[in-house]
Amino acid sequence: MKLAMFGGEPTVRPEYRRLEWPVVTDADREAVGRVLDSRKFTVGARNEAEIHGLEAEWARFCDTRYAVSVNSGTVALELALAALGLQPGDEVIVPALSYVATAMAPLYSLAVPVFVDIDPVTFNIDVSRIEAKITDRTRAIVPVHLGGLPADMDEILALARKYDLLVVEDAVQAQGGTYRGRTCGSIGDAGVFSLNVEKSIPTCGEGGLVVTDRADVAERVRSLRILGEDLSTEERLYVSATRGSNLKLSSVLAAFTRAQLARFWAYQEKRDANTPVFVDRLAALPGIIAPTAPADRTHMWHMLRFRFDPRAAGLAGVTPGRFRAALRRALLAEGVPLTHYQIIPLPGQPVFQDQNAYGNGLPWSLPGTNPQRYDLADYPVTCQVIEDSLCLRRMHLNPDAGPALAEYATAFERVWDNLGHIARYARAMPYRPPWHAVPRYQEAEAEAA
Repeated sequence: MKLAMFGGEPTVRPEYRRLEWPVVTDADREAVGRVLDSRKFTVGARNEAEIHGLEAEWARFCDTRYAVSVNSGTVALELALAALGLQPGDEVIVPALSYVATAMAPLYSLAVPVFVDIDPVTFNIDVSRIEAKITDRTRAIVPVHLGGLPADMDEILALARKYDLLVVEDAVQAQGGTYRGRTCGSIGDAGVFSLNVEKSIPTCGEGGLVVTDRADVAERVRSLRILGEDLSTEERLYVSATRGSNLKLSSVLAAFTRAQLARFWAYQEKRDANTPVFVDRLAALPGIIAPTAPADRTHMWHMLRFRFDPRAAGLAGVTPGRFRAALRRALLAEGVPLTHYQIIPLPGQPVFQDQNAYGNGLPWSLPGTNPQRYDLADYPVTCQVIEDSLCLRRMHLNPDAGPALAEYATAFERVWDNLGHIARYARAMPYRPPWHAVPRYQEAEAEAA
């Protein structure tokens, strides 16, 4: 059959090219309406039930003593690090591949991110490379459970004990995941979650939570989210004991999330049935490296990243980047909504290249800080993974995505039946690495030329 990119009919039906997520039901509408009727819209309102209810339910969900809600996952990570005592000039180890908020959060406390390359199979931080990045200024490690697959927490915790470091889990993509019987978010000193609309348990906008077993950390986060106020009094006195900001979650968003949380395991059961079938069909095609999960942890399938190897596919003279770019063009034409997840390693982001988050070079210019070298050559695995992979995001979270995923797999198989055409297209097409979209890399390339 002629590929759609060359004039054929697309494989995927229009209704399957963009599936609804989150699924909104009458239960969600009733939850939001309940808040509107109560007129209790924020934490601190007398008899406010939704935020406190969500925090109690989320703590049980994560097997932690405390959960504190805030207005985004980014803020959750910022406040978790601050509440644990992060100081200006401290160093925080983070993976080179994640959402930028992972590396941005330490800047909230004037701390410095230190990047570590990733594992080529799990896409999580490469634990074998962490120890070499630990210095006398290192204070914390932030492992990310990327795509829904838990990181190697036992090895990370062993390093934390050896060097007296904090561990804050970025579990925003692994809601409900487990590692060797422990729930993601409950393993380190604290864990953070996002309720962004793309997450497996979303709200109708943005939200986040910090989970911990430490009472002092939970109380500190509660204070920081409300302008650093002293919350020990029965009546709010509007007295700020420390620096904070207005970072509260609204009751409307909390109520929506509670309704979604109540359905999570039913939805996840369907995802656990739908997704492996799709992944296995793609893994059977030569040249596709599909996501896998070690037996000691659960993959929550938040995001599906597929790597593409032209040599294994039998294509000579085609680079991985060109192969990936040609495949994306072909599969999008067939109706498969593949996308990038990050087009540049975190250390290549301009904010870290410039090392000037607050002016005057801060926090990198603070006295006693160690010089940081954010050279993309130091993160070859991250660069290669970005170069040769594509992701399926959001669509497959719909619990009824099985038929759509079957059509996506058929589209892949159709493209693989026409790899000769793909190879010719890949060799002829204009191509630059994904991060060429960032102006500074265009400028650097022009200057070099």
